[in-house]
Amino acid sequence: MAASVMLALAALRAGLVIRRARAAGRPPAPGTRRRHLQLAKPAVALVWIGFVAGPVSAVWLRGWDAFATFHAAVGVVVVALFSAAAIHGHRLERGEPTARQLHGLLGGLAVLASLLAAVAGFVLLP
Repeated sequence: MAASVMLALAALRAGLVIRRARAAGRPPAPGTRRRHLQLAKPAVALVWIGFVAGPVSAVWLRGWDAFATFHAAVGVVVVALFSAAAIHGHRLERGEPTARQLHGLLGGLAVLASLLAAVAGFVLLP
């Protein structure tokens, strides 16, 4: 999961570069959008893989109840936020600029929530 958080942070950074350029009234640097997409798409995929693998690991390897921890509750929020950000990002790719504001907000919240999930997961480590 550390890889997904690192990718998400890098995607957030690229997204903020795009946002700052637009706020300054100039187009983003060439390749910035492509870089954002190259980082964000695998990050979302890894979040989903972790979301599926976490409860499987908890039940089969450790004998715990699935979704019985604070880490799991935050994980549900994380996967929902990343999924919503991805949906709005896809809308942006299709040329719907109205999704821009919400995409940025959801992406930022998703990264913050993923950091909280990472911290909450420390107590679960063997």
